[in-house]
Amino acid sequence: MAVKKAAAKKTAKKTLQKKWVYLFEEGNKDMRDLLGGKGAGLAEMTNAKLPVPPGFTITTEACNTYVALGKKFPKGMWEQTLKSMKEVEKQTGKKFGDPKNPLLVSVRSGAKFSMPGMMDTVLNLGLNAETMVGIEKLTNNPRFAQDAYRRFIQMFGRIVMGIEAKKWDAIFDGVKEKYHAKQDTDLGVDGLKEVVAQYKELYKKELGEEFPEDPYKQLELAIQAVFGSWMGKRAVDYRRINKIPDNLGTAVNVCTMVFGNQGDDSGTGVAFTRDPGTGENELFGEYLVNAQGEDVVAGIRTPMKIAELKDKNSKVYNEFRKLARQMEKHYREMQDLEFTVERGKLWMLQTRTGKRTARAAVNVAVQMVNEKLITKEEAVQRVDPQQVVQLLMPQFDYKAKEEATKVGKQLAKGLNASPGAATGLAIFDPDTAEKLGKEGKSVILVRYETSPEDVHGMYASKGILTQHGGATSHAAVVARGAGLPCVAGCEGIRVDEGAKMFSADGKTIKEGDSISIDGGTGEVFAGEIKTVLPDFEQDENLKTLLGWADEIRLKKSRKGMENAPELGLQVWANADYPRDARMARKFGAQGIGLCRTEHMFFETERLPIVQKMILAKNDAERQKYLDELLPIQRGDFIGIFEAMEDLPTVIRLIDPPLHEFLPSYEELLVKSTELRVRIEYMHKDGVDNSTEKAQLKETEEMLKAVAGMKEANPMLGLRGCRLGITMPQITIMQTRAIIEAACTLKKRGVNVHPEIMIPLVGHVNELKNQRDLLEAEAKKVIEEQAVDLEYKFGTMIEIPRGALTANEIAEYAQFFSFGTNDLTQTTFGYSRDDAEGKFLLKYVEEKILPENPFQSLDQTGVGRLMEIAVKEGRAVKPNLKVGICGEHGGDPSSIEFCHRTGLNYVSCSPFRVPVARLAAAQAALTPISKDK
Repeated sequence: MAVKKAAAKKTAKKTLQKKWVYLFEEGNKDMRDLLGGKGAGLAEMTNAKLPVPPGFTITTEACNTYVALGKKFPKGMWEQTLKSMKEVEKQTGKKFGDPKNPLLVSVRSGAKFSMPGMMDTVLNLGLNAETMVGIEKLTNNPRFAQDAYRRFIQMFGRIVMGIEAKKWDAIFDGVKEKYHAKQDTDLGVDGLKEVVAQYKELYKKELGEEFPEDPYKQLELAIQAVFGSWMGKRAVDYRRINKIPDNLGTAVNVCTMVFGNQGDDSGTGVAFTRDPGTGENELFGEYLVNAQGEDVVAGIRTPMKIAELKDKNSKVYNEFRKLARQMEKHYREMQDLEFTVERGKLWMLQTRTGKRTARAAVNVAVQMVNEKLITKEEAVQRVDPQQVVQLLMPQFDYKAKEEATKVGKQLAKGLNASPGAATGLAIFDPDTAEKLGKEGKSVILVRYETSPEDVHGMYASKGILTQHGGATSHAAVVARGAGLPCVAGCEGIRVDEGAKMFSADGKTIKEGDSISIDGGTGEVFAGEIKTVLPDFEQDENLKTLLGWADEIRLKKSRKGMENAPELGLQVWANADYPRDARMARKFGAQGIGLCRTEHMFFETERLPIVQKMILAKNDAERQKYLDELLPIQRGDFIGIFEAMEDLPTVIRLIDPPLHEFLPSYEELLVKSTELRVRIEYMHKDGVDNSTEKAQLKETEEMLKAVAGMKEANPMLGLRGCRLGITMPQITIMQTRAIIEAACTLKKRGVNVHPEIMIPLVGHVNELKNQRDLLEAEAKKVIEEQAVDLEYKFGTMIEIPRGALTANEIAEYAQFFSFGTNDLTQTTFGYSRDDAEGKFLLKYVEEKILPENPFQSLDQTGVGRLMEIAVKEGRAVKPNLKVGICGEHGGDPSSIEFCHRTGLNYVSCSPFRVPVARLAAAQAALTPISKDK
C-alpha cells in the first residue's frame, strides 16, 4: 500500500512539473506570450498542415527564470529539451550527432513582439568534423557540406562566443581574394576547406580551446546565447525605443535545418503577402538562389524579386503564393513569411504580422475592410496614431527635385526600401550619428550594410542609405518600423567606412557633406533639396479611415463610462491665426480649443503699439494705445470666426508677462552703452549726434521700464488673470474685440460660438473678479450691436490649487480647459526650459521618470489633479464642458486618459488633429477597467 502511495505521489509530482518546452504541434497562434511570435507562428503553420520542418520551442518563462537564476537553466528544462529532441529525431528519421544520418538544427530567438535582428540566431547546429562528412555523403555535394560547416563555425564563434565579426570576415575575404572569387558562391571546395581550418585556428587563438565537437554542448551554449541576447544592448535599446517591456523574455525555437544552399534548385526567401511600402495587394519580397536565410536579411548578396521566382520555378512559386494567401486569410492580417527551397521542395520557416510603412498600414487596413476580412473597428485599431504623423511627413518639392536631377545632383539609385524624403549630413558610423542627432542635427546614416549593432544610430538619423542589402534587409525593416526614409542596396555608390566617405558617379561625398535621399523612389542626391508636405485632401484612404474613426468614437464613447459626454471625445485644435484655423478644419477639427491672443501682439506692425501701451505713464495714455489695438484685434477674431463658422472657438485672454513684449534687459543695456560711446566720439569729432541722443533717451526709458517689470520668477508672477486684475483695461479691450467680431459675423448670418477663457486662475475670487468685469463689457457690446449672441466664460485650470478647488471655481465657470503645460510645471515644480535642457533627459534615461511629462501626461500626479477637477466641477455643474489644450492633447496615451476621465474634447496643433482623431477612436474602443 505504501509503495502504491509513493508511486502515486511520484506520478503526481511528475504531472505537476513545469512545462518549459513545447513541440510545434503542441502550440498555437494564441500562445504568443509563452512561445513568442515566431514559435506561435511555427505552431500554427504546423497545425494548419503547412510544410514546416519539425522542431520545438523553449518558452519565454524559461528565459525569464534563466535570467532570475543568474544565468542557469530552470529545473527540468534541459531534460525536456533532450526529450523533445528525441521526438524530432523520430519525426525526421535522423539523429542529432549521428555521423551517418545527422540531424542539424537552427536555434532562433522569438519574443512576443517582433524585434528584427535584435537577438541571436545560430544555423547548422550539430555539425562537427564527423557529421560534416556524413552530410557530404548524403548530399553527394562536398561544396555544400564545407559551406555549411564554415557558416556554422563563424556564426557560433561570433554569436555564441563573442568573437568579433570583422575577424571572421577578414579570413573569408582573404581566401576569396586568393582564389579570385567575386561572390561567396564562387569559392570552391578547396577554398572552403581553407576557411574552415583558419576559422578553427581563430577560435582556438581567441578562446584558448578547441571548437566544440559535441552537438549537445553546442546546443546548450546556443540556447544560453539566445537567452542572454534578450538583455543585450541592441535588444534593450530597441525595446526602449519601441516601449516593449523587459519582463516578456524571449523564446528559443529549435528547428530542423533545411538548406537553401544545395545548388541552383535550392534557395531562400523572405516575402510579405502585400507590399509593406505601399500596401499593394501583391506578393512582395526577395529570393536568393543557392543561399541560406541570413544571406537575404544580412544583405550580403543582392537578391532577385520574388516575382522572378515564377519564371525560375513556377511550381514552387505557385505553391508559395497559395500558402501565403492561406496564411493571410487565416490570420486576417498581412504576413511576413520566411521560406527555404531545398532541392525543389518548399519549406515554411516563419509567419508573423508584417511590419509596414504608415502608407501601407492605412492602405492595407482600408483594403481589408473592403475585402470583408476585418471590421472597421479592427481597421482603426491596426493603424498606430504615430503612423498618421508619418503620412504627413515632408516629401521633396517636385520642381526642386527635378532641378537637382537636371543639374546632375543625382548620385545613384537603389531600392526604395522605406518611403519619405530626408536631407542631412552624411555620417558613416552609428555612434557619431547618435551624438549629432542628440545635438539636434539632421543626419543621414550611410553604411556598407547595417547590422543590429547600428540600431541606436539609425533611430537618431533622419534617413538611412546602404550600399548592399534588399527591401527585406535589416536596414529596410528597421527603417520602415521607425518611419524613416531608407534607400538600400544602392550598388551605384562605393562606401568606405574607414575613410568616412563614399563615391558615386565620379563624385566623392565626405563625412559632414549634405545629401538627400528619397525612400519612395530609391534616389540619392548630393546637397539639400527643398521638402513639402503631402496633400491630405488627396489621401482618400486616410480620410476614409479617419471617417470610420469619427463614427466609432461617437458610437462607442459612452460604453463603460458614467460621466462620458454625449458627443464622445471630440478633437479640437489650437489655432492663433485664420490660416491655422483653416488648416485645422481641413484636418477635421471640430472646434478651436485654444486661440492665444498674445501671439497676435507680436506681429511686426502692431508690436510698437503694444510696447507703447505697456510703457504708458497713466491709464488715459494706456487707453489711447488700447483703442488703436482694438480694431486690429477685432479683425484677428473676425478672421478666426470666419474660418470656423458655426464651430465653437475658445479664445484665451492675454496670458504671458508683459515684459515678453519688450526687448530683453541685457539687449537694452548693451544698446544703451554702445549709444553712449558713439555719442561721445561724435561729440569729439564735432559730428551732429542729436539722432543718437534721441535714441539713447528712448532706449533708457525702455530700460527703466523693463527693469521695473523684472521679476525673480516671471512664469509665476504678474501674468494671466493677475494681469487682467491689475490692468483691467487690457482684458476689457480684448473682450470687446471678441464680442464685436462675433456680432459682426452674426449679422452676416454666421452662427458663431465664442468662448472666452480666463487663464491662470488659482482662487475663485480671481475668476469672479474677471468674469463680473468682462461679462458686463460683453453685455454692453451686445446691446450696442443689437444682436442676439450666445457666449461663454470659462477658465484654464493650470494651477494645482485651481484643480483642488474646482467645486468653487465651477460656480463662476461655464467650461474648464486644462492647460497641462503649465499644470505640469507647477505640479512638478519644474521650469520646462531648464528641466528639458539640464536634467529631464537624464531622469528618463535612468528611469527616475518613465517618460518626459511634457510629452506624455503624468497620469498619476497631474492626471490625479485633472480627475479631481472634473469630478468636483461636475458635482456643481453636471454638464460642465471640460477639455485639454496643452501639447498633451495630441499625444495618444494622454488622449486615452482624457477619454477615460470623461473630457469633452482634446485640443492640439492643427497638424496633429488627424493623429488625435484616430487616437480618440482607439481610446473609445479600449475597455474601461474598474481599477482605472
